[in-house]
Amino acid sequence: MRREKHGGLVSRVLVTGASGFVGRAVVSELVRRGMPVTAAVRGDAVFPAEVRAVRVGNLGPSTDWSVAIEDCDVVVHCAARVHVMRDAAVGALDAFRVANVSGSVRLAQVASDAGVRRFVSISSIKVNGERTLPGAPFTEHDVPAPSDPYGVSKWEAEQQLRALADARGLELVMIRPPLVYGPGVRANFLSMARWLLRGIPLPFGSVTSNRRTLVGLDNLVDLILVCIDQSAAAGQTFLAGDGDDMSTADLLRRTASALGVRARLVPVPEGVLAGGAALLGRRALWQRLGGTLQASTQHARETLGWRPPVTVDEGLRRAVADLRASAAQ
Repeated sequence: MRREKHGGLVSRVLVTGASGFVGRAVVSELVRRGMPVTAAVRGDAVFPAEVRAVRVGNLGPSTDWSVAIEDCDVVVHCAARVHVMRDAAVGALDAFRVANVSGSVRLAQVASDAGVRRFVSISSIKVNGERTLPGAPFTEHDVPAPSDPYGVSKWEAEQQLRALADARGLELVMIRPPLVYGPGVRANFLSMARWLLRGIPLPFGSVTSNRRTLVGLDNLVDLILVCIDQSAAAGQTFLAGDGDDMSTADLLRRTASALGVRARLVPVPEGVLAGGAALLGRRALWQRLGGTLQASTQHARETLGWRPPVTVDEGLRRAVADLRASAAQ
């Protein structure tokens, strides 16, 4: 992998959040491609012998990056305070700002001072918002409309990082992924896969008109690595996705197929599901299950020549492989 703008080999890539779901996959792919890697982690973590691991503690305005940044030419910033349901609580935005805004800006300042040329920051589709109209996907040019503390913090981080990069000549690349699935995925996706594997009837057989953009872990990592080195990526924001948007019912059926089982979907009318969610105070959950959220990858395709290398069905098979193997034992 070679620099297109400056010539020569990339000296070393610093990956933050390297023990996390996305960060670890980025480290693994960089190692596979023979790239020198420094993995920045909060605590103890095990990596291949080729990886230089540095413990930096929690992401924040006082994080010490001095050792981790040594000899690095590129930063892939995956570390973040991540979104969980309880983070709608009072005071959550302040906690997100400490890590996702102040912590990220501090890292970019240190990187710039150390001579890093490119900073690839993993943001979130939540910067754009929570929903789209069918057939009208989000693009990089839409006015941001984050609606929860996590999304707000990511948007604020983008703005401050952009200002710093413009002032210092740092090549900044933003990537906004939607829901990411792949080997090691947890949270709602893992729960859904377990329900399907157990044959539990799910009331989503009629949820066929919505569309959701997802991105497989392998596809997201591939886009990140393209953005590490292509000169055309500098200064750009890209939305990630598999390019194969699905309804909730379709996602459940295709995940069940990857698991080698049949999805037991009950055709409960969407209005009934939406009404039940409202009565239970779970409108946001229904929006994630029954609403539409699409993201266009046209900008990445046209600017970088990027195409997702892994199909949705293959990505789903990789995501549930361990779960399927465990069930077979």
